[in-house]
Amino acid sequence: MALTGYSWLLLSATFLSAGAEISITPEPDQPAEGDNITLAVHGLTGELLAYNWYAGPTLSLTYLVASYIVSTGDETPGPAHTGREVVRPDGSLDIRGALLGHSGTYILQTLNRQLQTEVGYGHLQVYEILAQPVVLANTTELVERRDTLRLICSSPSPAEVRWFFNGEALPIDIRLGLSPDGRVLTRHGIRREEAGTYQCEVRNPVSVSRSEPINLTVYFGPERVAIIHDSTTRTGCTIKVDFNTSLTLWCVSRSCPEPEYVWAFNGRALKNGQDHLNITSMSAATEGTYTCIAKNPKTLLSGSASVVVKLTAAVVAMSIVPVPTKPTEGQDVTLTVQGYPKDLLVYAWYRGPASEPNRLLSQLPSGNWIAGPAHTGREVGFTNCSLLVQKLNLTDAGRYTLKTVTLQGKTETLELELQVAPME
Repeated sequence: MALTGYSWLLLSATFLSAGAEISITPEPDQPAEGDNITLAVHGLTGELLAYNWYAGPTLSLTYLVASYIVSTGDETPGPAHTGREVVRPDGSLDIRGALLGHSGTYILQTLNRQLQTEVGYGHLQVYEILAQPVVLANTTELVERRDTLRLICSSPSPAEVRWFFNGEALPIDIRLGLSPDGRVLTRHGIRREEAGTYQCEVRNPVSVSRSEPINLTVYFGPERVAIIHDSTTRTGCTIKVDFNTSLTLWCVSRSCPEPEYVWAFNGRALKNGQDHLNITSMSAATEGTYTCIAKNPKTLLSGSASVVVKLTAAVVAMSIVPVPTKPTEGQDVTLTVQGYPKDLLVYAWYRGPASEPNRLLSQLPSGNWIAGPAHTGREVGFTNCSLLVQKLNLTDAGRYTLKTVTLQGKTETLELELQVAPME
């Protein structure tokens, strides 16, 4: 009896018998897309007339890949043939350049000379060559304890996902924030120790692909703001400095990013936006409280630290220093008094020797000053005994005398010869 085309399928409906001996195994056993695969058949017995291969769960014509007549070697493609399948004389099925769609259940149906059929079942899993995944982040810049991190491992493949932090497998405390499928990582109230690079990896038995790293920054602070002098933390203490020596104060803190700095002296802001403050020449005028304020532009938090700077207890000779030292006609000059008495009661400035007609101004115990007979309206006195002369003219050159009186009645007189250069 000759069999052609699908004619023997009609017979199989009558004579189908269940066979338990036939088995089907793929070679290789874990193939990747593009591989050449053989569905090898084991357990065939007797003299066989024909084979039917099905790519589907049932013996339905819809799933028929091919029919093969053993005696003639004729192969007839079925509706499920993709153009890549070839039946071997031993009943095995070759698939050339397998696609992911070749995955699934395969059934081999055999027909012997007694027109009896047997079937064998096998399963083929063709694994994908995985494309590189991408990590998507809701943001890469977060504020500690305030913001929520959400990372998504984006991949078209349903493969297994693993996460990496700074190149190492994700720590257990971070893994606890993973979704059930492992593709979404969520961290509420992000911590600074979770800043760094994140990657996700997809894998199956034949392929592994890891994403490019994505870097996360976690902003925090400022914390532990402190003022340092000579590599020693001086916050909250008093620093004693010798007269006319220099002093540098450093402001430090724990902060990301580096904070913006503001310095204040006795509560008044200074024009200094650096992390350090230089006091070039220590005097009574530079004694007081120095405060550093650190402000984080990302967290919008701030912190501060203060120190008190004083002259050493050593007696300092009083002196007058003009600032600038060589003023020009039209400029302002300050006759700066260094080392003035701490128990000062009153002082008086004179133009020339210390006599009443020459008195420019004097300061009273109340802190107010009054003009004297020689006052021109351009002189201003300060609590530290210094004298400001505004808009100098050439007649302002000459001798200036300062007289101080302490609470104990001690009197001291100091003179200065002021030079005024003519305007060029």
